[in-house]
Amino acid sequence: MLLQSKLPQVGLTIFTQMSQLANAHNALNLSQGFPDFDASEALKEALQRHVQAGQNQYAAMTGVPALREQVASKIARLYRNPVSAEHEVTITPGATQALFCAIQTLVRVGDEVIVFDPCYDSYEPAVTLAGGRCVHIALNSEGFSVDWQMFAEALTDKTRLVIINSPHNPSGALLSHADLNQLAELIRERDIYLLSDEVYEHLVFDGQSHSSVLAHEELYQRSCVVSSFGKTYHVTGWKTGYMVAPAKLTAELRKVHQYVSFCAVTPMQHALADFMQAQPQYVDQLPAFYQQKRDQLCQALQHSRFSFTPSASTYFQLLDYRQIRDDLSDVEMAHWLTVEHGVASIPLSVFYQQPPKDQFLLRVCFAKREDTLTLAGEVLCAI
Repeated sequence: MLLQSKLPQVGLTIFTQMSQLANAHNALNLSQGFPDFDASEALKEALQRHVQAGQNQYAAMTGVPALREQVASKIARLYRNPVSAEHEVTITPGATQALFCAIQTLVRVGDEVIVFDPCYDSYEPAVTLAGGRCVHIALNSEGFSVDWQMFAEALTDKTRLVIINSPHNPSGALLSHADLNQLAELIRERDIYLLSDEVYEHLVFDGQSHSSVLAHEELYQRSCVVSSFGKTYHVTGWKTGYMVAPAKLTAELRKVHQYVSFCAVTPMQHALADFMQAQPQYVDQLPAFYQQKRDQLCQALQHSRFSFTPSASTYFQLLDYRQIRDDLSDVEMAHWLTVEHGVASIPLSVFYQQPPKDQFLLRVCFAKREDTLTLAGEVLCAI
């Protein structure tokens, strides 16, 4: 039987490829975005407690009520938006699943979806499966800001959805409140929805603040906002996230969600709810925690031949390698660096539909222990 692929252009993701290559060569894995340090003991103990207490069956499709209430409480405190835990917050098994459900809910056959390159690799396959088509707009090469004139020119009667990501993976760039105002003005008279990927919402540095769609009253009315417990609480393997949207949109999102996974893992939800209730201020210390790691990596690379601007957010740092090997593409450089020098990274070109020709950038993850970052600095400085 001949199976015609629905995603003929999709293969093994670069993240899996580089992690496999790192394992094969016993390299430091600065490629895939996960910490090499553990979660809070209190959070792990809460998980054990709920497993032992028998919280091991299906949770409510919308999520454990206590966790939805904690999410709503956090949003009210940080973004001054009194969302309804019952009607606007939905817990999902990972932020990627939330993104997928939102795209399947909103995108119809023939619709256009605007994405900004470089962008996270899960957006386009989900749009394709929904029958839509991605329209790629490249961010400015300096600072990875949005060219709003280019965005305005890309809008058509077929534009159904705009996907934004701030704090931005892979660049660490931030959308400002002025950017959100500009976006609101440009789509105000159009039937366009907004999907806002904010999984790194708490990882913003140098005294800057995250401008969330949750805090933008006009945009929120047409938006689904996605975030991640895994990124926030150092438990990426728990694959637990959430989506927040106005009640009418949430009702439609849940129709899709219930047939994709039905619910997220029960004891993990209870553990997260307990931890958030006991330590609501935990997220407030994350900027300083990760900025210290960013600063350690950047300081360690001061005498290397890589050039860089310290990342403004997320736990990723871009490194320009052209002073080392301007004869290699970034994919080739990432492989060379892993095989020959034992440090795995991610080439930036994989985040683009059409990569810039004069770009020599690799993405490395600094969500690592102090000794890992120290060793990475020593190895990279020796190149």
